[in-house]
Amino acid sequence: MNLEVLLTEHAERDLKQIIRHIAEHDSPARARYVLAKIEGSFSRLSDYPSRGAYPPELSALGIREFREVFFKPYRIIYRVIGSIVYVTLIADGRRDMRAILERRFLE
Repeated sequence: MNLEVLLTEHAERDLKQIIRHIAEHDSPARARYVLAKIEGSFSRLSDYPSRGAYPPELSALGIREFREVFFKPYRIIYRVIGSIVYVTLIADGRRDMRAILERRFLE
């Protein structure tokens, strides 16, 4: 299929914060590993954009234009518009995802 995969400004900021946190509280090597795995997760969306599940927090509200893939514990939420996959949120799934999603998508 070969769609273009782009990160929104919010998703870029999410990823930078995650990687910075890991580098500071674990190790730079672990941060590089996690970065490679997260990037791999969303880069595969180029060929398989419909493989992700609907985030249950959004589905419960009737919102079904977003999907998600995982590199546990991280949730990568995206939306396909035309021939572009927009990664809109990257977050630790152990956090209060409902609150994060409400802030990001409903405000």
